[in-house]
Amino acid sequence: MDIFARFESEVRSYSRRWPVVFARASGSRIFAEDGTPYLDFFAGAGALNYGHNNPLFKRVLLDYIEQDGVTHALDMFTTARRELLATLVETVLVPRGMDHKVVFPGPAGTNAIEAALKLARKVTGRTSVVHFTNAFHGATLGALSVSGSRLHRDAAGLPLTAGVAAPFDGHLGDGTELHYLERMLASHGSGFDHPAAVIVETVQGEGGINVAGTDWLRGLARLCRRHAVLLIVDDVQMGCGRTGPFFSFEDAGVVPDIVCLSKSIGGYGFPLALTLVRPELDVWRPGEHNGTFRGFNPAFVTATAALRTYWRDDELEKTTRAKGERLARALRGIVEAHPGAGLATRGRGLAHGLVLDGARAAAVCDAAFARGLLMETSGPDGEVVKMLPPLTVTDAEVDEALEIIAASVRVALDAPVPAPPRKGTTR
Repeated sequence: MDIFARFESEVRSYSRRWPVVFARASGSRIFAEDGTPYLDFFAGAGALNYGHNNPLFKRVLLDYIEQDGVTHALDMFTTARRELLATLVETVLVPRGMDHKVVFPGPAGTNAIEAALKLARKVTGRTSVVHFTNAFHGATLGALSVSGSRLHRDAAGLPLTAGVAAPFDGHLGDGTELHYLERMLASHGSGFDHPAAVIVETVQGEGGINVAGTDWLRGLARLCRRHAVLLIVDDVQMGCGRTGPFFSFEDAGVVPDIVCLSKSIGGYGFPLALTLVRPELDVWRPGEHNGTFRGFNPAFVTATAALRTYWRDDELEKTTRAKGERLARALRGIVEAHPGAGLATRGRGLAHGLVLDGARAAAVCDAAFARGLLMETSGPDGEVVKMLPPLTVTDAEVDEALEIIAASVRVALDAPVPAPPRKGTTR
Protein backbone atom coordinates (compact mmCIF):
# COMPACT_ATOMS: atom_id res chain seq x y z
CA MET A 1 0.00 0.00 0.00
CA ASP A 2 2.92 2.36 0.63
CA ILE A 3 3.55 2.95 -3.07
CA PHE A 4 0.16 4.63 -3.49
CA ALA A 5 0.73 7.04 -0.60
CA ARG A 6 4.24 7.86 -1.76
CA PHE A 7 3.71 8.33 -5.48
CA GLU A 8 0.03 8.86 -6.28
CA SER A 9 -1.60 12.29 -6.05
CA GLU A 10 -3.65 13.25 -3.03
CA VAL A 11 -6.61 13.74 -5.39
CA ARG A 12 -7.50 10.05 -5.18
CA SER A 13 -10.80 9.53 -3.38
CA TYR A 14 -12.52 6.14 -3.64
CA SER A 15 -9.41 4.29 -2.50
CA ARG A 16 -9.59 6.17 0.79
CA ARG A 17 -12.99 4.61 1.54
CA TRP A 18 -11.87 1.13 0.45
CA PRO A 19 -8.21 0.79 1.53
CA VAL A 20 -7.48 -2.60 -0.04
CA VAL A 21 -5.78 -3.61 -3.28
CA PHE A 22 -8.23 -5.22 -5.68
CA ALA A 23 -6.95 -7.91 -8.03
CA ARG A 24 -9.83 -9.42 -10.00
CA ALA A 25 -13.57 -9.14 -10.55
CA SER A 26 -16.43 -11.16 -11.95
CA GLY A 27 -20.14 -10.43 -12.24
CA SER A 28 -21.30 -8.51 -9.16
CA ARG A 29 -18.17 -9.16 -7.12
CA ILE A 30 -14.70 -7.71 -6.90
CA PHE A 31 -11.89 -9.47 -5.03
CA ALA A 32 -9.01 -8.08 -3.01
CA GLU A 33 -5.57 -9.54 -3.70
CA ASP A 34 -5.86 -11.66 -0.54
CA GLY A 35 -9.01 -13.22 -2.02
CA THR A 36 -11.56 -11.35 0.10
CA PRO A 37 -14.77 -10.93 -1.96
CA TYR A 38 -16.83 -7.73 -2.02
CA LEU A 39 -20.34 -7.43 -3.41
CA ASP A 40 -20.19 -4.40 -5.68
CA PHE A 41 -23.05 -1.91 -5.33
CA PHE A 42 -20.80 0.81 -6.77
CA ALA A 43 -20.29 -0.75 -10.23
CA GLY A 44 -17.65 1.65 -11.44
CA ALA A 45 -19.85 4.66 -10.62
CA GLY A 46 -22.36 3.24 -13.07
CA ALA A 47 -19.87 2.15 -15.75
CA LEU A 48 -20.49 -1.57 -15.14
CA ASN A 49 -24.21 -2.02 -15.72
CA TYR A 50 -23.53 -5.49 -17.13
CA GLY A 51 -21.18 -6.55 -14.34
CA HIS A 52 -17.45 -7.15 -14.17
CA ASN A 53 -15.85 -9.13 -17.00
CA ASN A 54 -19.16 -10.11 -18.56
CA PRO A 55 -18.26 -13.42 -20.24
CA LEU A 56 -20.28 -12.63 -23.38
CA PHE A 57 -18.32 -9.45 -23.97
CA LYS A 58 -15.02 -11.00 -22.97
CA ARG A 59 -15.24 -13.64 -25.69
CA VAL A 60 -16.06 -11.07 -28.37
CA LEU A 61 -13.20 -8.85 -27.20
CA LEU A 62 -10.63 -11.65 -27.13
CA ASP A 63 -11.65 -12.76 -30.61
CA TYR A 64 -11.25 -9.20 -31.90
CA ILE A 65 -7.79 -8.82 -30.36
CA GLU A 66 -6.65 -12.25 -31.59
CA GLN A 67 -7.64 -11.26 -35.13
CA ASP A 68 -5.49 -8.09 -34.87
CA GLY A 69 -8.53 -5.86 -34.99
CA VAL A 70 -7.82 -2.14 -35.15
CA THR A 71 -7.39 -0.62 -31.69
CA HIS A 72 -6.80 3.09 -32.26
CA ALA A 73 -8.31 4.92 -35.22
CA LEU A 74 -9.44 8.41 -34.19
CA ASP A 75 -12.43 8.98 -36.52
CA MET A 76 -11.25 6.77 -39.39
CA PHE A 77 -13.76 4.27 -40.68
CA THR A 78 -13.37 0.77 -39.23
CA THR A 79 -15.48 -2.36 -39.25
CA ALA A 80 -15.96 -2.05 -35.46
CA ARG A 81 -17.21 1.52 -35.82
CA ARG A 82 -19.63 0.50 -38.58
CA GLU A 83 -21.03 -2.37 -36.52
CA LEU A 84 -21.57 -0.16 -33.49
CA LEU A 85 -23.39 2.53 -35.48
CA ALA A 86 -25.58 0.00 -37.28
CA THR A 87 -26.45 -1.80 -34.06
CA LEU A 88 -27.17 1.41 -32.14
CA VAL A 89 -29.52 2.59 -34.88
CA GLU A 90 -31.26 -0.80 -35.19
CA THR A 91 -31.67 -1.71 -31.51
CA VAL A 92 -31.96 1.68 -29.78
CA LEU A 93 -32.73 4.65 -32.00
CA VAL A 94 -35.21 3.35 -34.57
CA PRO A 95 -37.39 1.47 -32.03
CA ARG A 96 -37.69 4.72 -30.06
CA GLY A 97 -38.47 6.89 -33.05
CA MET A 98 -35.17 8.77 -32.80
CA ASP A 99 -33.19 9.90 -35.83
CA HIS A 100 -30.31 11.44 -33.92
CA LYS A 101 -26.82 11.48 -35.40
CA VAL A 102 -23.86 10.22 -33.38
CA VAL A 103 -20.88 12.31 -32.30
CA PHE A 104 -17.86 10.44 -30.91
CA PRO A 105 -16.52 13.19 -28.62
CA GLY A 106 -13.83 11.34 -26.66
CA PRO A 107 -13.55 8.66 -24.00
CA ALA A 108 -15.44 10.09 -21.00
CA GLY A 109 -18.80 11.48 -20.01
CA THR A 110 -17.41 14.94 -19.53
CA ASN A 111 -16.29 14.87 -23.20
CA ALA A 112 -19.89 14.16 -24.21
CA ILE A 113 -21.07 17.10 -22.10
CA GLU A 114 -18.46 19.48 -23.51
CA ALA A 115 -19.48 18.54 -27.05
CA ALA A 116 -23.15 19.11 -26.24
CA LEU A 117 -22.51 22.54 -24.73
CA LYS A 118 -20.30 23.65 -27.62
CA LEU A 119 -22.79 22.48 -30.21
CA ALA A 120 -25.78 24.10 -28.48
CA ARG A 121 -23.95 27.42 -28.41
CA LYS A 122 -22.85 27.09 -32.02
CA VAL A 123 -26.37 26.27 -33.22
CA THR A 124 -28.18 29.00 -31.29
CA GLY A 125 -25.55 31.73 -31.19
CA ARG A 126 -26.24 32.12 -27.47
CA THR A 127 -23.91 31.43 -24.57
CA SER A 128 -25.75 30.78 -21.30
CA VAL A 129 -26.93 27.30 -20.32
CA VAL A 130 -29.49 26.59 -17.60
CA HIS A 131 -28.56 23.84 -15.17
CA PHE A 132 -30.08 22.65 -11.93
CA THR A 133 -29.34 22.67 -8.23
CA ASN A 134 -27.22 19.68 -7.13
CA ALA A 135 -26.38 18.78 -10.73
CA PHE A 136 -23.07 17.16 -11.63
CA HIS A 137 -22.00 16.93 -15.26
CA GLY A 138 -18.23 16.40 -15.11
CA ALA A 139 -14.94 17.85 -13.94
CA THR A 140 -13.73 19.72 -17.04
CA LEU A 141 -14.33 23.46 -17.07
CA GLY A 142 -17.35 23.56 -19.34
CA ALA A 143 -19.04 20.72 -17.46
CA LEU A 144 -18.19 22.34 -14.13
CA SER A 145 -19.85 25.58 -15.25
CA VAL A 146 -23.19 23.70 -15.33
CA SER A 147 -22.63 21.68 -12.16
CA GLY A 148 -23.79 22.52 -8.66
CA SER A 149 -21.16 20.85 -6.47
CA ARG A 150 -19.22 23.45 -4.51
CA LEU A 151 -16.33 21.02 -4.00
CA HIS A 152 -15.86 20.55 -7.72
CA ARG A 153 -16.61 24.14 -8.72
CA ASP A 154 -14.10 25.50 -6.22
CA ALA A 155 -11.41 23.28 -7.74
CA ALA A 156 -11.75 25.01 -11.13
CA GLY A 157 -9.39 27.80 -10.13
CA LEU A 158 -11.16 30.49 -12.16
CA PRO A 159 -14.66 31.96 -12.50
CA LEU A 160 -17.18 29.56 -14.02
CA THR A 161 -19.40 31.61 -16.27
CA ALA A 162 -22.27 31.12 -18.73
CA GLY A 163 -24.09 28.66 -16.48
CA VAL A 164 -27.36 29.74 -14.84
CA ALA A 165 -28.73 27.69 -11.92
CA ALA A 166 -32.41 26.85 -11.53
CA PRO A 167 -34.16 24.69 -8.90
CA PHE A 168 -34.43 20.97 -9.68
CA ASP A 169 -37.74 19.17 -9.26
CA GLY A 170 -38.63 19.20 -5.55
CA HIS A 171 -35.82 21.54 -4.53
CA LEU A 172 -38.13 24.35 -3.38
CA GLY A 173 -40.54 21.95 -1.75
CA ASP A 174 -43.69 23.58 -3.07
CA GLY A 175 -43.91 22.41 -6.69
CA THR A 176 -43.07 25.82 -8.16
CA GLU A 177 -39.68 24.91 -9.67
CA LEU A 178 -40.80 25.06 -13.31
CA HIS A 179 -42.92 28.14 -12.63
CA TYR A 180 -39.79 29.86 -11.35
CA LEU A 181 -37.85 28.96 -14.50
CA GLU A 182 -40.75 30.00 -16.74
CA ARG A 183 -40.98 33.41 -15.06
CA MET A 184 -37.24 33.98 -15.35
CA LEU A 185 -37.27 33.09 -19.05
CA ALA A 186 -40.35 35.15 -19.84
CA SER A 187 -39.57 38.30 -17.86
CA HIS A 188 -37.68 41.12 -19.57
CA GLY A 189 -36.47 42.28 -16.18
CA SER A 190 -35.19 38.99 -14.76
CA GLY A 191 -31.57 39.50 -15.81
CA PHE A 192 -31.77 36.01 -17.27
CA ASP A 193 -29.95 35.89 -20.62
CA HIS A 194 -31.88 33.86 -23.17
CA PRO A 195 -30.13 30.49 -22.91
CA ALA A 196 -28.80 28.24 -25.62
CA ALA A 197 -29.89 25.13 -23.75
CA VAL A 198 -31.14 23.53 -20.58
CA ILE A 199 -29.12 20.54 -19.34
CA VAL A 200 -30.66 18.05 -16.93
CA GLU A 201 -30.15 14.65 -15.32
CA THR A 202 -33.46 12.81 -14.90
CA VAL A 203 -32.00 11.27 -11.74
CA GLN A 204 -29.17 13.19 -10.11
CA GLY A 205 -26.63 10.56 -9.15
CA GLU A 206 -23.83 12.57 -7.59
CA GLY A 207 -26.41 15.11 -6.37
CA GLY A 208 -28.07 12.56 -4.07
CA ILE A 209 -30.36 10.30 -6.17
CA ASN A 210 -32.82 13.14 -6.68
CA VAL A 211 -35.52 11.88 -9.05
CA ALA A 212 -37.27 14.18 -11.49
CA GLY A 213 -40.96 13.36 -11.89
CA THR A 214 -42.28 12.48 -15.33
CA ASP A 215 -44.71 15.43 -15.27
CA TRP A 216 -41.86 17.78 -14.39
CA LEU A 217 -39.72 16.44 -17.25
CA ARG A 218 -42.58 16.79 -19.71
CA GLY A 219 -43.17 20.33 -18.49
CA LEU A 220 -39.48 21.13 -18.88
CA ALA A 221 -39.50 19.83 -22.46
CA ARG A 222 -42.57 21.98 -23.29
CA LEU A 223 -40.94 25.01 -21.69
CA CYS A 224 -37.82 24.52 -23.82
CA ARG A 225 -39.90 24.29 -27.00
CA ARG A 226 -41.88 27.43 -26.15
CA HIS A 227 -38.72 29.44 -25.65
CA ALA A 228 -36.68 27.89 -28.51
CA VAL A 229 -34.15 26.48 -26.06
CA LEU A 230 -32.39 23.17 -26.72
CA LEU A 231 -32.95 20.35 -24.22
CA ILE A 232 -29.85 18.33 -23.30
CA VAL A 233 -30.27 15.20 -21.19
CA ASP A 234 -27.16 13.96 -19.41
CA ASP A 235 -27.71 10.20 -19.43
CA VAL A 236 -24.08 9.39 -18.65
CA GLN A 237 -24.85 7.55 -15.40
CA MET A 238 -28.58 6.88 -15.66
CA GLY A 239 -28.65 5.73 -19.29
CA CYS A 240 -28.04 2.25 -20.73
CA GLY A 241 -30.85 0.78 -18.62
CA ARG A 242 -29.97 2.04 -15.15
CA THR A 243 -33.55 3.23 -14.50
CA GLY A 244 -35.17 0.43 -16.51
CA PRO A 245 -35.55 1.57 -20.14
CA PHE A 246 -32.43 2.21 -22.22
CA PHE A 247 -32.77 5.98 -21.85
CA SER A 248 -33.82 7.37 -18.49
CA PHE A 249 -36.19 9.89 -20.11
CA GLU A 250 -38.32 7.31 -21.92
CA ASP A 251 -40.95 6.99 -19.18
CA ALA A 252 -41.63 10.73 -19.48
CA GLY A 253 -42.23 10.41 -23.23
CA VAL A 254 -39.82 13.22 -24.12
CA VAL A 255 -37.21 13.22 -26.87
CA PRO A 256 -34.28 15.55 -26.09
CA ASP A 257 -32.47 17.55 -28.72
CA ILE A 258 -29.13 16.24 -27.44
CA VAL A 259 -28.38 13.14 -25.36
CA CYS A 260 -25.06 12.45 -23.63
CA LEU A 261 -23.99 8.85 -23.01
CA SER A 262 -20.87 7.29 -21.53
CA LYS A 263 -20.01 4.95 -18.63
CA SER A 264 -21.94 1.75 -19.47
CA ILE A 265 -22.32 2.45 -23.20
CA GLY A 266 -18.92 0.73 -23.58
CA GLY A 267 -20.36 -2.47 -22.12
CA TYR A 268 -17.18 -3.85 -20.62
CA GLY A 269 -16.20 -0.80 -18.58
CA PHE A 270 -14.09 0.53 -21.46
CA PRO A 271 -13.92 4.31 -22.04
CA LEU A 272 -16.47 5.43 -24.61
CA ALA A 273 -18.77 8.44 -24.90
CA LEU A 274 -21.44 9.36 -27.43
CA THR A 275 -23.29 12.63 -27.98
CA LEU A 276 -26.53 12.08 -29.87
CA VAL A 277 -27.86 15.13 -31.74
CA ARG A 278 -30.90 15.83 -33.85
CA PRO A 279 -29.85 15.89 -37.54
CA GLU A 280 -30.67 19.58 -37.99
CA LEU A 281 -28.26 20.42 -35.16
CA ASP A 282 -25.31 18.65 -36.77
CA VAL A 283 -23.59 21.82 -37.98
CA TRP A 284 -20.02 20.93 -37.05
CA ARG A 285 -17.25 21.71 -39.50
CA PRO A 286 -14.81 18.79 -40.00
CA GLY A 287 -12.45 18.59 -37.04
CA GLU A 288 -14.20 21.37 -35.12
CA HIS A 289 -14.60 19.04 -32.16
CA ASN A 290 -12.15 16.18 -31.83
CA GLY A 291 -10.02 14.07 -29.51
CA THR A 292 -7.29 11.48 -29.84
CA PHE A 293 -9.26 8.68 -28.17
CA ARG A 294 -12.62 9.17 -29.85
CA GLY A 295 -11.96 6.00 -31.85
CA PHE A 296 -11.14 3.30 -29.28
CA ASN A 297 -12.29 0.28 -31.26
CA PRO A 298 -12.22 -2.36 -28.47
CA ALA A 299 -14.93 -0.28 -26.77
CA PHE A 300 -16.91 -0.24 -30.03
CA VAL A 301 -16.75 -4.04 -30.08
CA THR A 302 -17.95 -4.54 -26.50
CA ALA A 303 -20.58 -1.78 -26.84
CA THR A 304 -21.99 -3.57 -29.87
CA ALA A 305 -22.05 -6.85 -27.96
CA ALA A 306 -23.91 -5.20 -25.08
CA LEU A 307 -26.57 -3.76 -27.38
CA ARG A 308 -27.04 -7.03 -29.22
CA THR A 309 -27.17 -9.09 -26.02
CA TYR A 310 -29.39 -6.94 -23.82
CA TRP A 311 -31.38 -4.51 -25.98
CA ARG A 312 -32.96 -6.54 -28.76
CA ASP A 313 -35.94 -7.07 -26.43
CA ASP A 314 -37.29 -5.65 -23.18
CA GLU A 315 -36.20 -8.46 -20.85
CA LEU A 316 -33.43 -6.48 -19.13
CA GLU A 317 -35.75 -3.51 -18.70
CA LYS A 318 -38.35 -5.70 -17.01
CA THR A 319 -35.88 -7.38 -14.65
CA THR A 320 -34.28 -4.04 -13.75
CA ARG A 321 -37.64 -2.57 -12.83
CA ALA A 322 -38.52 -5.67 -10.78
CA LYS A 323 -35.19 -5.69 -8.91
CA GLY A 324 -35.54 -1.95 -8.37
CA GLU A 325 -38.94 -2.44 -6.74
CA ARG A 326 -37.49 -5.24 -4.60
CA LEU A 327 -34.71 -2.91 -3.46
CA ALA A 328 -37.09 0.00 -2.87
CA ARG A 329 -39.47 -2.06 -0.73
CA ALA A 330 -36.66 -3.34 1.45
CA LEU A 331 -35.19 0.14 1.88
CA ARG A 332 -38.60 1.46 2.92
CA GLY A 333 -38.64 -1.33 5.48
CA ILE A 334 -35.29 -0.19 6.85
CA VAL A 335 -36.61 3.38 7.11
CA GLU A 336 -39.75 2.20 8.92
CA ALA A 337 -37.65 0.10 11.31
CA HIS A 338 -36.00 3.28 12.62
CA PRO A 339 -38.79 5.81 13.26
CA GLY A 340 -37.54 9.16 14.39
CA ALA A 341 -34.04 8.60 12.98
CA GLY A 342 -34.64 10.93 10.04
CA LEU A 343 -34.08 8.26 7.40
CA ALA A 344 -35.60 8.44 3.91
CA THR A 345 -35.16 6.61 0.64
CA ARG A 346 -35.55 7.51 -3.01
CA GLY A 347 -34.62 6.24 -6.44
CA ARG A 348 -35.66 4.67 -9.73
CA GLY A 349 -34.79 1.31 -11.24
CA LEU A 350 -31.44 0.19 -9.88
CA ALA A 351 -30.35 3.63 -8.74
CA HIS A 352 -31.36 4.10 -5.11
CA GLY A 353 -30.33 6.14 -2.13
CA LEU A 354 -30.78 5.96 1.62
CA VAL A 355 -30.77 9.43 3.18
CA LEU A 356 -29.17 10.05 6.58
CA ASP A 357 -26.90 12.89 7.62
CA GLY A 358 -23.43 13.10 6.08
CA ALA A 359 -21.53 11.55 8.98
CA ARG A 360 -23.92 8.64 9.38
CA ALA A 361 -24.13 7.96 5.64
CA ALA A 362 -20.35 7.62 5.62
CA ALA A 363 -20.56 5.36 8.66
CA VAL A 364 -23.07 3.12 6.88
CA CYS A 365 -20.74 2.78 3.90
CA ASP A 366 -17.78 2.03 6.17
CA ALA A 367 -19.71 -0.60 8.11
CA ALA A 368 -20.91 -2.15 4.85
CA PHE A 369 -17.36 -2.33 3.52
CA ALA A 370 -16.28 -4.16 6.67
CA ARG A 371 -19.05 -6.66 5.90
CA GLY A 372 -18.10 -7.10 2.25
CA LEU A 373 -20.25 -4.56 0.38
CA LEU A 374 -19.08 -1.57 -1.67
CA MET A 375 -21.23 1.57 -1.71
CA GLU A 376 -20.42 5.26 -1.96
CA THR A 377 -22.02 8.40 -0.59
CA SER A 378 -23.53 11.20 -2.66
CA GLY A 379 -25.43 14.45 -2.16
CA PRO A 380 -24.09 17.94 -1.44
CA ASP A 381 -23.14 16.96 2.11
CA GLY A 382 -22.47 13.27 1.50
CA GLU A 383 -25.77 12.51 3.19
CA VAL A 384 -26.99 9.77 0.84
CA VAL A 385 -25.88 6.13 0.73
CA LYS A 386 -25.86 5.53 -3.00
CA MET A 387 -26.60 2.10 -4.49
CA LEU A 388 -25.76 1.29 -8.12
CA PRO A 389 -25.53 -2.49 -8.44
CA PRO A 390 -24.92 -4.08 -11.84
CA LEU A 391 -28.18 -4.60 -13.70
CA THR A 392 -27.21 -8.26 -13.93
CA VAL A 393 -27.20 -8.62 -10.13
CA THR A 394 -29.17 -11.65 -8.94
CA ASP A 395 -32.08 -11.57 -6.51
CA ALA A 396 -29.94 -13.52 -4.04
CA GLU A 397 -27.20 -10.89 -4.29
CA VAL A 398 -29.75 -8.10 -3.74
CA ASP A 399 -30.98 -9.89 -0.62
CA GLU A 400 -27.39 -10.36 0.60
CA ALA A 401 -26.68 -6.66 0.13
CA LEU A 402 -29.89 -5.66 1.89
CA GLU A 403 -28.97 -7.72 4.96
CA ILE A 404 -25.60 -5.96 5.07
CA ILE A 405 -27.21 -2.54 4.60
CA ALA A 406 -29.72 -3.15 7.39
CA ALA A 407 -26.95 -4.24 9.76
CA SER A 408 -24.77 -1.28 8.75
CA VAL A 409 -27.59 1.20 9.39
CA ARG A 410 -28.04 -0.23 12.88
CA VAL A 411 -24.31 0.19 13.54
CA ALA A 412 -24.29 3.77 12.22
CA LEU A 413 -27.32 4.81 14.27
CA ASP A 414 -26.03 3.23 17.48
CA ALA A 415 -22.47 4.60 17.39
CA PRO A 416 -21.08 8.14 17.53
CA VAL A 417 -19.41 8.97 14.25
CA PRO A 418 -16.84 11.60 13.17
CA ALA A 419 -17.44 14.17 10.48
CA PRO A 420 -17.55 12.58 7.02
CA PRO A 421 -14.46 12.85 4.79
CA ARG A 422 -14.57 15.08 1.74
CA LYS A 423 -15.26 12.96 -1.30
CA GLY A 424 -14.91 13.23 -5.04
CA THR A 425 -16.26 11.50 -8.12
CA THR A 426 -15.08 10.69 -11.59
CA ARG A 427 -16.63 11.51 -14.90
